[in-house]
Amino acid sequence: MDEEGWPLPTGKEYAQESVFRPENLLREARRQRHLPEVAVPGVCLLDPDGDVVRYLAGPGKGRRHPGWGCYHTDMWVTAVRSSDRTQPPMEIGVVGNAVGAPFAVLVAEQLHTSGAGLVISITSAGQLTSLARPPYFVLIRAALRDEGTSTHYLPSARWAPAPGHLLTAVTAALPALPDRVISGRSWTTDAPYRETPAAIRRARDARADCVEMESAALYAYAAARGRDVLCLVHVTNTMAVSGDDFEKGQANGALAAIAMTAAVAQVLRADLGVPDRFAAHCWCARKPGG
Repeated sequence: MDEEGWPLPTGKEYAQESVFRPENLLREARRQRHLPEVAVPGVCLLDPDGDVVRYLAGPGKGRRHPGWGCYHTDMWVTAVRSSDRTQPPMEIGVVGNAVGAPFAVLVAEQLHTSGAGLVISITSAGQLTSLARPPYFVLIRAALRDEGTSTHYLPSARWAPAPGHLLTAVTAALPALPDRVISGRSWTTDAPYRETPAAIRRARDARADCVEMESAALYAYAAARGRDVLCLVHVTNTMAVSGDDFEKGQANGALAAIAMTAAVAQVLRADLGVPDRFAAHCWCARKPGG
């Protein structure tokens, strides 16, 4: 039996369209669940830890989106007021518990198909190199590809970089963001309980600053599909090898994540101008599938 190229087979046809598409799944989910065809907010947050959706599920904190057609998740919507009171509140759709590269990309595909223009991912991460005293945020400028999903979107390479136009704009605005944010690189792994000393050493030698489970795949998807995705991580722990790890602050970091999402979206809106390609496709409601 020929074992060459396994467990991840080579020779993928990257230019070919998939037979199974997110719009097909969403169409059937809406039909079976009798959901209205309502676009999701233009700005959506992936919340793998689930802390934001747990917060928004509290009385008076958020509302369920009526038309989110994912079989596996719910969407909660919150409105964030700008410091400029003449502007209407920004609605942010939040999908929680999409942990790991395959699940995160599955949801991101469905978000963009459902009307999202900008998808931001904020998850907890373990600290590999000390950039500051945790907790702090890292804006992921590139992710070390140690997972399988990215190889279905892009040919093999060591790093998956962030979309350049988004990274440039947000990096220039780091001092203005509501919490401390440091530009850095992450190691994306499929197997958190295989973060062995040798694996950690290799990631540090590659100059990764933290470890998480989604960014490399999300960036590969963004590059392959021409989508706007930006990943930040909340560095809260040293892989649980010391006390008081995983503390993210008030409401388990939910308030900080919502504020950071809104601030990043405002930066991108202001930097890229209105109207333009980004504003026209990210903040205007679009028909799902458009």
